[in-house]
Amino acid sequence: MKNALGAVDTVLLLGGRSEIGLEIVRLLVAQGASRVVLAVRGEFVPPALGAEVHVLPFDALDVHGHGAVFDKAVELVGDLDVVISGFGVLGSQADYDADPAAAARDVAVNYGAHVSVGLHAARVLREQGHGTLVMLSSVAGARVRKANFVYGSAKAGLDGFAQGLGDALHGSGARVLIVRPGFVIGRMTKGLTPAPLSSTPRQVASATVRALREGTSSVWVPRALGPIFVVMRLLPRALWRRMPR
Repeated sequence: MKNALGAVDTVLLLGGRSEIGLEIVRLLVAQGASRVVLAVRGEFVPPALGAEVHVLPFDALDVHGHGAVFDKAVELVGDLDVVISGFGVLGSQADYDADPAAAARDVAVNYGAHVSVGLHAARVLREQGHGTLVMLSSVAGARVRKANFVYGSAKAGLDGFAQGLGDALHGSGARVLIVRPGFVIGRMTKGLTPAPLSSTPRQVASATVRALREGTSSVWVPRALGPIFVVMRLLPRALWRRMPR
């Protein structure tokens, strides 16, 4: 397999509790990464990862503090080979309808905060002349559905931002990888009925690391969702709004 990534020694995970993010880290450590920074909110005991692990305080909504997180991570481990923007929240549309302030707060986490850390990551990676920013998007942003349009709209914004940032970094040595999973069976979706073509955090992580090595700019998990959503985007709106989820 073509290795477009090169050797990975250092990884920064923004959202250190992320199931997908931690699985990506585990796979990268298994392939040689030796230094990991987990940026996380609140008290946190890091899992055993088989590498040197540092924990930094990180609050997605504290955008004024994001730059310091990157500066400290670089101070701790040097150049950042892979940065994973893996934090997020999933609320229900019914809750958002009842509490618009909660909707605005969650959109700030799922979109605005990623814009902030994405731009900080771009600054660091551009200065280094290498490195990959992994942005965890979602099929929910490919075409927003009525079942949870607040969450979907944030993911749509995030996906568009990541595409533009990747174009802006072209030629700098740094790049962006957009990961678009479907329904992921895990802590975040506990209690929800899995959708067709569901995956696990490990499966998403495996696809992500493979895409990192291959040098692709985006990956759908599972791959079949890519062509499916080519068709989904073409559905007349009258049909799309009847979709149950």
